[in-house]
Amino acid sequence: MIRDVIRLLPKPIEEFVQTFSQFELDKLEEIRLRVGQVIECLFTTGPIYSTKSPYVFSEDDAAFFLNQLSQYSMYAFEEEMQKGYITISGGHRIGLSGKTILENGVVKTIRPVSSFNIRIARQKLGAALKVASELYDKRKGWLNTLIIGPPQTGKTTVLRDLARIISTGSENVHSYKVAIVDERSEIAGSMNGVPQHHLGTRVDVLDGCPKAEGMMMMIRSMSPDVLVVDEIGREADAVAIMEARHAGVAIMATAHGRTYEEIAKRPVFRELFQSMAFERVIELGRTPCPGSVKRIRLTKQVVLA
Repeated sequence: MIRDVIRLLPKPIEEFVQTFSQFELDKLEEIRLRVGQVIECLFTTGPIYSTKSPYVFSEDDAAFFLNQLSQYSMYAFEEEMQKGYITISGGHRIGLSGKTILENGVVKTIRPVSSFNIRIARQKLGAALKVASELYDKRKGWLNTLIIGPPQTGKTTVLRDLARIISTGSENVHSYKVAIVDERSEIAGSMNGVPQHHLGTRVDVLDGCPKAEGMMMMIRSMSPDVLVVDEIGREADAVAIMEARHAGVAIMATAHGRTYEEIAKRPVFRELFQSMAFERVIELGRTPCPGSVKRIRLTKQVVLA
């Protein structure tokens, strides 16, 4: 819930955010905090700034907020700082930027942090209903699917709901065992390893584990029917996906990109597509709203949604 975020904010910023109605907060996508700048709240309808009061985010605010985040989980904080973000309870992700500190040419941490991008995570039950029927075959079961789209197009939201639908089943489709490798704690929103989102009864979650390693661990230990993973893109991810395919496990994954044609130019995805790793590719957009299906691409033809 958004309250998981609000309770961590410096008091003046918490008070500003709480001036919005619950109806408005339900449409809040991001809170942007930048040292020396007014607060930006990004809604589905556009940004609103703290210019009436006007409140400027300070270095002291940044230090306070960073301290709040580090108390959430010191281990996760140190690990994720190296990646430029930290995920908190509820699956909300806080992106970080500022001065990077390198060690042997590798980012060790970011200090001081001068900008925060708080991305609000929400579960939208039914978000994947419009595509689920296209991803199931009575003979084969669930088809290997890649969901693509730019940031803030609802990829994780749709993926999460797919996991719920697959796990729960329906009157015409029996339920399947689902394994989620949740490297950034965004799909399940786990707290102490327990999912906070409603995912059905047949879901196992490996939280905070690198995707490639996690996929192999789940295949070996949890015997899933369907493997769910967010934001693939590395060579190691491709290897793990092909291993899953050879093991007879269906894949549901997401990746950043605007179109199939665009990501097919990237070596990792070109290899996966040539190997027919995915039977469906879904392109998402933000118009008229996040999660809108632009196109569903089959292996041999293109179908407009």
